[in-house]
Amino acid sequence: MAVFEDSAFDDHERVIFCRDAATDLKAIIAIHSTALGPAAGGCRLWQYASDDEALHDVLRLSQGMSYKNAMAGLTFGGGKAVILKTKGFAGTDALYEKFGDFVELLNGSYITAEDVGMSVDIMQTIARRTRFVSGLPKKAGQAGGDPSPKTAFGVFNGIEAAVRFKLSRDNVKGLKVAVQGVGNVGYNLCRYLHEAGAKLIVADMNEARVKAACGEFGAEAVTLDEILFQQVDVLSPCALGAILNERTIPKLRAPIVGGAANNQLATLADGQRLSDAGILYAPDYVINGGGIINVASEYHGTEDDDEVMQLIAAIGPRLTQIFEEAASTGRPTNVIADEQARKIIADARR
Repeated sequence: MAVFEDSAFDDHERVIFCRDAATDLKAIIAIHSTALGPAAGGCRLWQYASDDEALHDVLRLSQGMSYKNAMAGLTFGGGKAVILKTKGFAGTDALYEKFGDFVELLNGSYITAEDVGMSVDIMQTIARRTRFVSGLPKKAGQAGGDPSPKTAFGVFNGIEAAVRFKLSRDNVKGLKVAVQGVGNVGYNLCRYLHEAGAKLIVADMNEARVKAACGEFGAEAVTLDEILFQQVDVLSPCALGAILNERTIPKLRAPIVGGAANNQLATLADGQRLSDAGILYAPDYVINGGGIINVASEYHGTEDDDEVMQLIAAIGPRLTQIFEEAASTGRPTNVIADEQARKIIADARR
């Protein structure tokens, strides 16, 4: 496991390997940058094929959080954690408490919250051992709780912005949207899209979630192998990353890609491939920033729920500015977004 040689290593400030034999905890915390403030980013529970794969994932995700927090205007740097779902994983309270111990040892340089595989209940367990946790149950009139609905709201706003820019449509009514992944974020996104009059096509490895989306939103179900290649107006990846690559991009049949998944591009070159194909790509860490905006407001106690929704609604105009600059310069949207994020971080360091 060569950290410095991993292609996702980007001068990360700290990478912490967490092991506790008594609870069978194996976790990695990656702090990419604290230039803007403490590194904030969720903890992901996932079954990785290898420790190297887990390391690569947490390095990419933590860098993405630096960019996400910068573009959202937050006083947070970027960090991420992964808990490795080992064979026979039990997910005991003791395991999550021990993870909280490791977070506490970092003394506020990393703030954790929910990500894939985690829940509000688990965050409460982690919070028994550390102060540096967000995504806890909401208090009346305040921001907080599961950030998934807020992430979905931001993605919905971003899709509307992309539709206005690319299709010259004021809304998504009557448009077809393919949603890959109907977990906590994807399902809430389906609700927003359905209420706005969009027609949905969905896929997920969890058949119960697919069935629920079909029943509640009138969605059409397709297989995971088919979902990316539907003839639709918008493709919304809301599962795991690296699904846009040199193999899949030539087969896409959607003029817009905008979804909640992190690290949707397998490589930076895939942004250029999308641009060359005439596909408008909403950079993932910009469009999916609603959740971390909610987490930040909860942690700092600065905004109530209505104010958080207003902050998240700014994702649409932020993306429009990126779309306009990409169109005027002929460069891919992901390159424009990366440049803006890096400048914000570099200015903070200076």
